Amino acid sequence: MGVRIETETGSQATRAAAWMMGAVAALSSMAVAGREVSFALDTFEIMAYRSIVGVALLAVMFLVRGRPAWPRLHRPGLHLSRNLAHFTAQNLWFYAIISLPLAQVFALEFTAPLWVLVLSPLILGERLTRPRALAALLGFAGILLVAQPGAAPLSPALLAAAGCALGFAFTYIFTKKLTAQVDTMEILWWMTVSQAVFGLTCALIDGEMALPSAQSLPWIAVIAAAGLSAHYCITSALRRAPAMVVMPFDFLRLPLIALIGYLAYDEPVGLAVLIGAALILGGNYISLRADARRAR
Repeated sequence: MGVRIETETGSQATRAAAWMMGAVAALSSMAVAGREVSFALDTFEIMAYRSIVGVALLAVMFLVRGRPAWPRLHRPGLHLSRNLAHFTAQNLWFYAIISLPLAQVFALEFTAPLWVLVLSPLILGERLTRPRALAALLGFAGILLVAQPGAAPLSPALLAAAGCALGFAFTYIFTKKLTAQVDTMEILWWMTVSQAVFGLTCALIDGEMALPSAQSLPWIAVIAAAGLSAHYCITSALRRAPAMVVMPFDFLRLPLIALIGYLAYDEPVGLAVLIGAALILGGNYISLRADARRAR
C-alpha cells in the first residue's frame, strides 16, 4: 500500500511538472509574439485582439465540451477588480517587453509573488511571518540589482516592468478570493470578455484602431492561445501537486527567455541582472517552503 501511494504521488508530480513545462513554453512564446506584433499594433490593440480571439476559443471549447450552460457571473465587483488589475498589468508587461531585454522584464515580473506577501496582510488579513519577511527583503534587494536605480535614468519601460509585477500581485490576491467561491472557467471566461471590452474601449479612445495585417494575425493567435493555455496549465498543475512542487518549475522561464533573447535578439544578460534574478527567485523559494511547512 505504501509503495502504491508513493508511486501515485510520484506520477501526479510528474504530470504536474509536465503541465508547468507547458505553462513555461506558453508564457515564453507570448513574450516573443508580443514583441513581434508590437511593430504593427499598440498594447491596447494587442489586448483587444488577443481577448477577442480568446473569447472565440473559449466559446468553441464550451461547445465542444457540451457544457450545460455558459458561466454565470458571481461576485461581479470582485471580477471587475481582478480584471482591471490584470488588464493594467498585462498592458504594462507588453509595453516593457517591447523596450527592455526580455530577461530583465521576466526578472522583475517574478517579484509579483513577493508583492503578494507584502499586500496579503492588508487585503486578506494574512500574517506576515518571519520567512515571508525574509523572502520579501531578498526579492526587493534583487529588484535593486535588476533595475539598478541611479546607474541610468529610470525609463518608462523599466517603471512599466516594475508596475506590471504589482498589478499581477493584485490579480493573484483577487483570484485567491474568487476561487473560494467560483470555478476556474468562470474566472477565465469573464476575464477574457471584460478584457476584450477594456481593450476595444481604450484602443478607440486612444485613436483610430488599426486592423491587424496578414503578418500580425498569426502572432495575435499565438498570444491569445498562449495566454489561455498558460492559465489552464498552471491550474492543472496545482490540482495535481502542491505549490511547493509546482511553482519552482515556473522559474525555468527566466533562463529560457534569457536564451531566447540572446539567440533571437542579441540581448546580453549582465551579471547584476543574473544576481538580482537569483535573489528574487530565492525569495520566492523561501516563501514556498514556508507555506509548505505551515500547510503540513
